[in-house]
Amino acid sequence: MLTKEQKIFYIENGYVLVKGLLSKEEAALYRKETHDLAGRLSVHQNMDATWGSAKAGVPGAQDTKILHCHNVQFFSSAFTKLLVDDRITSAAADIIGTQNVQLHHTKMFIKPPEKGAPFPMHQDAPYFPYDKHSMIAVILHFDDAPIEKGCVRVVPSSYKLGQLEHSSEGGWHLPFSEYPVASAVPCEAEAGDALFFSYLTIHGSGINVSSEARTTMLIQMLDAEDTPTIKTHESRGQGMMLRGVDPLSIPRGVE
Repeated sequence: MLTKEQKIFYIENGYVLVKGLLSKEEAALYRKETHDLAGRLSVHQNMDATWGSAKAGVPGAQDTKILHCHNVQFFSSAFTKLLVDDRITSAAADIIGTQNVQLHHTKMFIKPPEKGAPFPMHQDAPYFPYDKHSMIAVILHFDDAPIEKGCVRVVPSSYKLGQLEHSSEGGWHLPFSEYPVASAVPCEAEAGDALFFSYLTIHGSGINVSSEARTTMLIQMLDAEDTPTIKTHESRGQGMMLRGVDPLSIPRGVE
């Protein structure tokens, strides 16, 4: 799925933006599916997932919010189909280096207009560390994500630093003074674009100050043969095979 140039870029930087992985029409349908889901869930639960650390450490974030939900495939079959889309799983296989791609979890995010909450700079690894650090994420953009909508920002090549020490106060984050969101490289995207990155890549996002929501879905994936360093933040859908087979399910001596 990925070109030679994209693979080289990922190896060097720990992330790659794949343009037009989904069509504009597909992105629009998934955007509607995401907002419809938020409408159903918000009737009986609080969907605001704004980090306390965002409000404390990101300028202007005190009155912001973000809507989110884990394991979206259990709420809509449209997302279940998207999980095993060959365009996504083949790119993931190229990056991870195996055809046996396993799911860890999914999330959807809606950054509301004018006050969509940011995320402080962080790695995902502290939440669910794995021995071989094979885990990656893909953020699928269902609408445009320019800087003013609080697009994802990254620190290129930071995944080569390994797992860094984070503060867990209000959500895992790196020191605000050393890693301000505004200093990271913005990954502006259009509807249909997909941003792949290592769970060791330092990333965050800014505030959505635009007049439109920013709508995304995140899929966290890994090599099926990687094992958790500690069992934590386990998810309802964890272990589902998105591509290939689970080699750990094959008895020894059986091919």
